[in-house]
Amino acid sequence: QVQLVESGGGSVQAGGSLRLSCAAWGYTYSSYCMGWFRQAPGKEREGVAGFDSDGSTTYADSVKGRFTISKDNAKNTLYLQMNSLKPEDTAIYYCAAVKIPSSIYDVSFWLRFGYWGQGTQVTVSS
Repeated sequence: QVQLVESGGGSVQAGGSLRLSCAAWGYTYSSYCMGWFRQAPGKEREGVAGFDSDGSTTYADSVKGRFTISKDNAKNTLYLQMNSLKPEDTAIYYCAAVKIPSSIYDVSFWLRFGYWGQGTQVTVSS
C-alpha cells in the first residue's frame, strides 16, 4: 500500500524559506511520478511542482524561480525547497504520486496523480 507522509510545513514571514519533505513507502519509488500540490482556503487544489517518468520537472508559473523540487531515490523522499515565500503561497501542501507513465508535456499530467499524503500547512505572513 502506497503511503506518503509530508513534513516541514510551518509559519514564516514573507521572503522566508521552508523545505517540505515527503517520505514514501509501499512501492518502488523511482518508478512513480511524484509531485507537490497545494490548496488554499476557498480555492481548488493546484499542481505546484512535479517530476514525470523521465525525471523532467515542471512548475506552476506562480512558483517558477522560487521553488525547487528534488528527490532522493535512495531515501524514497521527495522535497520542495520554497524560497522568497509570499503570503499567496499560504496553503496546505500535499505530496502526490502516480504509477502510470506520464510526461510533463501531457496536458492531463496533473490529473493523473492518485496517491496523496495528508498534507502539511504552510502559512506566510506579510
